[in-house]
Amino acid sequence: GMQSHLQALLSLYKLFCPEQVTITLPGKMKTYFRNSEGPWKAAITAVRQRNQGTSPLSQAVFLGTSQPQSRKRKWNAQLVIPASSANTNHFEEDREKNWFYLYSPNESFPVEQLQTFPQLLQNIHRLEFPSQMGSVLTNPLLLHYMNCVKDESIYLRLYYWMGQRLQEECTWCVVDNPYEEEFKSFLETAYKAECFLQEGFSACEEFLYKTLPLWDGICCRSEILRLVSWIPLSSFSDIRPYLFDPLAQLFFTSSIYFKCSVLESLKELLQNWLNCNVIQMDLEISS
Repeated sequence: GMQSHLQALLSLYKLFCPEQVTITLPGKMKTYFRNSEGPWKAAITAVRQRNQGTSPLSQAVFLGTSQPQSRKRKWNAQLVIPASSANTNHFEEDREKNWFYLYSPNESFPVEQLQTFPQLLQNIHRLEFPSQMGSVLTNPLLLHYMNCVKDESIYLRLYYWMGQRLQEECTWCVVDNPYEEEFKSFLETAYKAECFLQEGFSACEEFLYKTLPLWDGICCRSEILRLVSWIPLSSFSDIRPYLFDPLAQLFFTSSIYFKCSVLESLKELLQNWLNCNVIQMDLEISS
């Protein structure tokens, strides 16, 4: 029978291929499917209004998500480690008294007091990551520690935090974002951390796959193409629709400079894949 959800599906077919649906459907029906063209229409409208210099929009176009709540906070581009350890107060009090504070073997060492590599080596079993995982990206000592420990929970915390931040602050997915320079700086920080760790972040990979189809090839160009060079190794068929197809559309319609930038990024991507493969082969041979 003509059930409501089947009528909604047929109406969707009739919208795109009217010649395939010959039956008559009721004019008023409950909406079962969201408009798939919503993000594109909003993005096109944003570009038109930006070029015409009219009033700014406040509509989100991030893959059809709802409009984000207005942000009352200031962007924290510095990503400084917060003084959150319980031992910090004792450390400051004893330092004022000119005492040398010694941590017991079972007591955690506060990361905000970590300043040198010898300190890292001496306290590597007593360190705890800060509550704000973003501060790890700008701290080489904690990146060393992250590379040595290989704790899955650390990567998960960083994955969730980075994924949320990238989605909220993407300048071409949230119309008229006033924090474009801060977003560029954040992308550069993520890229430098990937270079330090010699591996890409999963959050950055997902962010690229989701946003490259909406990217205009201009905004944050150098930062985006640098992140592309650290996408983890996978089969061509898996990444083609998410990476190569969007880049190909921009490649054939852009300037010579953009074409050269894309080729340079893909060359670095291939080099990183080869280096990763060689390291993996060496590990297998040694084991």
